[in-house]
Amino acid sequence: MKKETIMNKGWEIKKLSEVCAKITDGTHQTPKYFNEGVIFLSSKNVTSGFIDWHNIKYIDEKQHLEMHKRVAPKVNDILLAKNGTTGVAAIVDRDLVFDIYVSLALLRPLDGLLPVYLLHFINSPLAKNQFNKRLKGIGVPNLHLEEIREVEIPLPPLPEQQRIVSILDEAFAAIAKAKANTEQNLRNAKELFNCYLLNVLSDKKWETKTIGDVCRKVEYGSATKSKNIGKIAVLRMGNIQNGRFNWEKLVYSDDEKENKQYLLEYNDVLFNRTNSPELVGKTAIYKGEMPAIFAGYLIRIHRKEDLIDADFLNYYLNSEIALEYGKTVVISSVNQANINGTKLKGYPIPCPPLKEQQAIVQKLHSLSVETKKLEAIYQQKINDLEELKKSILQKAFSGELTAIKTHDYA
Repeated sequence: MKKETIMNKGWEIKKLSEVCAKITDGTHQTPKYFNEGVIFLSSKNVTSGFIDWHNIKYIDEKQHLEMHKRVAPKVNDILLAKNGTTGVAAIVDRDLVFDIYVSLALLRPLDGLLPVYLLHFINSPLAKNQFNKRLKGIGVPNLHLEEIREVEIPLPPLPEQQRIVSILDEAFAAIAKAKANTEQNLRNAKELFNCYLLNVLSDKKWETKTIGDVCRKVEYGSATKSKNIGKIAVLRMGNIQNGRFNWEKLVYSDDEKENKQYLLEYNDVLFNRTNSPELVGKTAIYKGEMPAIFAGYLIRIHRKEDLIDADFLNYYLNSEIALEYGKTVVISSVNQANINGTKLKGYPIPCPPLKEQQAIVQKLHSLSVETKKLEAIYQQKINDLEELKKSILQKAFSGELTAIKTHDYA
């Protein structure tokens, strides 16, 4: 913050404690929750500029009356996350009765400070830098109320605050629209690949067999406890990402017998038999990246190579069709799901002739490359829009904000 520049414009530099009638936080007591009652918010409900009123919890009237003695939030108050995603703020935009947890600070601006101006400031890089310098604690850093009160805000006269808010609101609305369009384009790019794969696998002209028909056997991996260092890498369920293996956060094995028995070969397809319900059944193909064996929660499928192409099998098992079938045979327990080898062998799979499978794989490979290029382009645009938002906020609170051409963001 260039204080001299701001002061020359007739702006003041104030501490938040000087421009807010109240800076406090929510209850320090862990509440008991109910299925209905009075709304109770925590830092999890605050995103950058908005309150999530959907994923809320409830407390009873007795707890509410006690908590309301400490703080009674009202419209135009600012809620600031003290821990978790610290420094993120939103404005109370609904006339509702609710209470807040200690993870949220409440700031109530005085008459000389527009609530939305304060909100934009708190979400600006200028405020973020000050908050980050004032974080306390080890492990999960948090903001203390006394530190929040000391944060400095550039304070122009009310007409200038109104001008800044008007420009920011218009710019951010345009950025939000551009971001939504880009995110839709990103989803469309991903759908190009998925639609082709679904059409191929749904084609009725292919003979349907089972995984058991096209493989010699299925094999569970090593049950020996892995180590942080060792002779050979052990691939686990966490290494499966988007049909391939991620070679980070590896563990290792020194067991000579198991290293020989479970050594992976080029084009081995590994099925994740145990995981959370949304991840069980995910599959990856080994392309000889480095010597490795596989852990017991994975199943190696020994293909009949004259019947099924390895990449075709991998694409199929990661498809919506296979994942939906998996839901019909999965065995579930608390936060855990399992599809054993017998169930896996029962998976139905469309089986074009081998040469046709290989042609389909080449088409899928090409589509995958093009999709990834589009995804990279769209993701970069989303990142650029976020950086643009930060840049605009930086100018706003440095006294450098001028009118913005919102059509440039489309």
